[in-house]
Amino acid sequence: MESPFNDRGVSVTRNALSAAGQVFPLREILNVRVVTVQKNKILPIALAVIGLAGAIVGGVFRSPAGIVCGIMLAVVGWLTWSTQDVTHRLLVETSSGEREALSSIDLEFVERVAQTVRETMAAAPASGPAAAPQA
Repeated sequence: MESPFNDRGVSVTRNALSAAGQVFPLREILNVRVVTVQKNKILPIALAVIGLAGAIVGGVFRSPAGIVCGIMLAVVGWLTWSTQDVTHRLLVETSSGEREALSSIDLEFVERVAQTVRETMAAAPASGPAAAPQA
């Protein structure tokens, strides 16, 4: 089995993990883990609160420009929140440190890649010594 996994530009062979233009030799990979990055809450909430405050101040001072700018900023805050996705990242740990190999909004896909890498790494030592020539 030459290529146990090849999907969405990510491939795992018995020798390497290739994702996003990066190649990680399996012999150098110590561990892989999946990390979930939640939505950024601070920026959208801050934009919406500042926008609402600006709209209220514009209303108090009877300033149409203040009201419009405040409402627009509040809408930008809401759009910032609604368009963000929870992302899942595959982190590869090597002796030189930890690097991100893959980022996707599809948790099942990232978990499948991680599981394939783990299985391929576990199978590699079993086939390595058996294939070595005897002297």
